[in-house]
Amino acid sequence: LQLGESGGGLVQAEDSLRLSCTITGHTDGSDVMAWFRQPPGKEREYVAAISWGSGSPYYTNAVKGRFTISRDNAKNTMYLQMNRLKPEDTAIYYCAAGRWGYIDKLDSYNYWGQGTQVTVSS
Repeated sequence: LQLGESGGGLVQAEDSLRLSCTITGHTDGSDVMAWFRQPPGKEREYVAAISWGSGSPYYTNAVKGRFTISRDNAKNTMYLQMNRLKPEDTAIYYCAAGRWGYIDKLDSYNYWGQGTQVTVSS
């Protein structure tokens, strides 16, 4: 299984971006996918997750109401629509795939993309 992110860039505060994560290869039973981010000088942190089967979304409090996670099973692609971006959203964004469990924990995911940079200027 391979994951590849795209869609990052440099934007201004209150702008929007949509990240994509394409999935190739055998899913190996992975049933949950997620977005994590790593701000400069900080640890990687959970952003949102989605059940690949039901499409049920889950969010960390910091992005609720601004970010929307979704997936297109036919295209094997997951998305993160990010609206009303803030400078504190600046980070490298990673997509991940894993088995259902503690969806906000790094250890729940065994497949990771290479990351895409999102920079939000004030």
